[in-house]
Amino acid sequence: MSRASRIVLALALIGFPLAAGEFYVNLTSQIFIAVIFAASLNLLVGYGGLPSLGHAAFLGTAAYLSALLYLKLGLGHGLAAPIALVATTLMACVFGWIALRATGLSFLMITLALSQVLWGTAYRWVAVTEGDNGLRGLTRPAPFGISLEDPAAFYYFTLAVTVLAIWMMAKFVGSPFGAALRGTRDQPRRMSALGHNVWLIRWITFVYAGFWGGVSGLLFVYYNKYIHPASLSLTSSAEAILSVIAGGSGTLAGPIVGATIVMLLKNYVSAYIERWNMLLGFVFVAIVVFMPDGLVPGIRRWWARWRAK
Repeated sequence: MSRASRIVLALALIGFPLAAGEFYVNLTSQIFIAVIFAASLNLLVGYGGLPSLGHAAFLGTAAYLSALLYLKLGLGHGLAAPIALVATTLMACVFGWIALRATGLSFLMITLALSQVLWGTAYRWVAVTEGDNGLRGLTRPAPFGISLEDPAAFYYFTLAVTVLAIWMMAKFVGSPFGAALRGTRDQPRRMSALGHNVWLIRWITFVYAGFWGGVSGLLFVYYNKYIHPASLSLTSSAEAILSVIAGGSGTLAGPIVGATIVMLLKNYVSAYIERWNMLLGFVFVAIVVFMPDGLVPGIRRWWARWRAK
């Protein structure tokens, strides 16, 4: 993307709440949250070659911990948020230590199993999580005295966090460590023979991805002011991995495009089409057939061919 295009995009995002209605501002805020969640999963799937179906564990854990600390212990958001993030990151350390004992399909199944344990706990531990009723009565924080209850204020806050998250992840994958991570994805035995600790590289990436998954969880609970066990479900993880694959795994723009499509179908198209899940399936099949690498790599390839002609 050229510098001029970036300036135009930045101006469009900054001025969006001034031109759009409240519904579209809220929808865009949800897209930002989904982008962070999908981009964090892309670190594992796209750059690490580690497909995971349990990434919702980090979103749901951070959201639940923040809500519990606020509602049950009376802590303010200024304390609840960092505690929830630290706890979620520590959980990612443990989950990574367990899951990375395997690779491929076994890794995928272990991450799914760990996530389902948390999902079942959230449903059954009614005394703490209130089970299927979820936790209610939450509020949004007011950083630097600025209330985020207004949709536009929350939009700008979420936009700032999203830009920071994507920038930090871009620096991560663009660093020498990111190159080593891609090496462990493509040639793990050769990387090990060259002296790289393949397991440690993957574990650090797993923890880093879990941290940003926790950040998306905090934004998720702030937006909804409510948290339900469904946030920890397989469906939540599946939507994220679908976003990564549809947009293009192993690219920075892929999860952004994929998450935008999924959220638009889920929150906008579903108001007009009852069986929007079926439409999502058709869209995904079309992408796989015509652009097996995802939308972003596919469009780049078509554009290169068109320019060559």
